[in-house]
Amino acid sequence: MEWTIWAGFAAGLLISTVTAPVGVSGAVFLLPVQLSVLGVPSPAVTPTNLLFNVVAGPGALWRYRRDGALRGGLARRLVVWTLPGVVAGAAVRVFALPGPEVFRVLVAALLLPLGGWLCLRTLRPARHRPRPDAAEPSPPVLAALALTVGLVGGIYGIGGGSLLGPVLAARGMPMARLAPATLAATFTTSVAGAGAYAVLATAGSGPVAPDWWLGLACGLGGLLGGYAGARLQPHLPETALRLLLGTLAGALGALYAGQALA
Repeated sequence: MEWTIWAGFAAGLLISTVTAPVGVSGAVFLLPVQLSVLGVPSPAVTPTNLLFNVVAGPGALWRYRRDGALRGGLARRLVVWTLPGVVAGAAVRVFALPGPEVFRVLVAALLLPLGGWLCLRTLRPARHRPRPDAAEPSPPVLAALALTVGLVGGIYGIGGGSLLGPVLAARGMPMARLAPATLAATFTTSVAGAGAYAVLATAGSGPVAPDWWLGLACGLGGLLGGYAGARLQPHLPETALRLLLGTLAGALGALYAGQALA
């Protein structure tokens, strides 16, 4: 329907504008909108969300690259280890977790702790604020983290940036450093995940292929919103943004927990 296309565009635009400054594509918040408002069936909602990331990602990344924020090897290391995880997660999502009831539990299990973590890390005392020289995790720890996040992201259709960002921020890494890297990992793994779902759609049963028109509409909105958010990052209060993201994640997680238990 035409209204769903325009609603998807508006949702992608608004969500990406808010989330791009903190290294999140917005797919983690767009997914409940697709499920509950736009009526995308499960598991097709997952590849549709990945399609959103593929289309929306270049907006913020182009802006970060133009500002020189993508320099360094963090983005490359995250991409290398999240890629195999997202392909495995796509297979798990299609063959092991096809039902909407199980998916609601998974959504709640991810969003509730994510929201609490974001809020708690934001409200920590001043002595724990991000340090410009904070070191990234050791190579084995970073590899295990990225692989796990890729697996979860492939199942959930979020690319993984919404999980990688809080973990790296907890080590004291500033958003100006980690946001471009997590968005780069999200974009690359979403490309791989969308391709994996396209292949798995030929073997699985039910609505596995993405809703192409809706995914493109959401993505175009996210393309514009992501660029705007990345451009505004230096001028936005980081504390307020993290608290907003944490509150949204916790509220959405509570909503799906309630639906799963009903």
